[in-house]
Amino acid sequence: MSPYRTIDADGHVQEPADELAEFLPSEMKPFGPRYLIDDQGRHRQSIGGEVMSYIPAPVGGWDVPEGGSNPKKRLSDMDRQGVEQSILFPTLGLALAGLANTEIQTALCRAYNDWLAEFCGADRTRLIGVTVVPQNDLAGCLAEVRRSVAAHGFRAVMMRPNPINGRSLHDPYWEPLFTLLEELDLPLAVHEGTTGNVPQSGRDRFENFAMRHVCSHPHEQQIACVGLIMGGVLERHPKLRVVFLESGCGWMPHWLERMDEHSESWGHAIQPLPIEPSAYFHRQCFISCDPAEKGIPAFISQLGDDNLLFASDYPHPDALADNIVGAIAERAELTPESKKKILESNARRCFAL
Repeated sequence: MSPYRTIDADGHVQEPADELAEFLPSEMKPFGPRYLIDDQGRHRQSIGGEVMSYIPAPVGGWDVPEGGSNPKKRLSDMDRQGVEQSILFPTLGLALAGLANTEIQTALCRAYNDWLAEFCGADRTRLIGVTVVPQNDLAGCLAEVRRSVAAHGFRAVMMRPNPINGRSLHDPYWEPLFTLLEELDLPLAVHEGTTGNVPQSGRDRFENFAMRHVCSHPHEQQIACVGLIMGGVLERHPKLRVVFLESGCGWMPHWLERMDEHSESWGHAIQPLPIEPSAYFHRQCFISCDPAEKGIPAFISQLGDDNLLFASDYPHPDALADNIVGAIAERAELTPESKKKILESNARRCFAL
């Protein structure tokens, strides 16, 4: 048994389509998620009336743990794995930001958040909800953040890093949202998903899903990181916390070094910043690591251990099914102090738990 009260900074739910539909108003139920078979005999998802890109399944289909959709099973798996609390992100809900129809998008975000609140009701101290917002509409975002915090006690707001309606996260359009997050003491959780229904790294070059998946997560996070830091968002919002998820941590030391260098050599071409880009990261940002990621010691040697979080990605196929906490807790090259920060205390600060 691990001595750490481990917090999983990026767990997922596997939303049952029929259960989500129950939370939609009657006029919106036809736009709820469902599964279909296309003209090539392939299983596809339809969300909001839009057919999603094909995601190839392994021979025999997906082996998804029951804890993705059953909260009691989830708590049992957390007990078995040594996880005290899990911050919960969507699976089907990752595609909502790319839906064209704002009214449908807003209704589906609200339905997802209400379903998640019921899921977390099995143990609200251990299952921590994250608000999914309608990125087509700022007013809708603000309203849903306020509602989900007041009604459900959610502890973060998830946004896709991709351009939505031509707007990236550093666009001035989002200033009122970042102000609200500061006021409510909520972090911005930047989470990518290879959904294929938004502009995305790799989508314009590869048909192969695996190759697109390699590109999309780290590339989109890197671009969002540049915008939020060098675009001045964190300077204007010094109390805003940002966490970058599900892209590994190995890119961050290189990326911050590159931003620092460009801030010095190309500073005349950007908005002047009073401190280096890397200083904003240390002051306001966090990033999750994959438990078995080889570069964790190198990350710590360059950036320290105050901004690094443990994340399982449970129940997705790239998650570690067994001994996920041990993948950090049993690493001889990490100090006990670093292990405690990664597994517990950094996430407590990030999500204000």
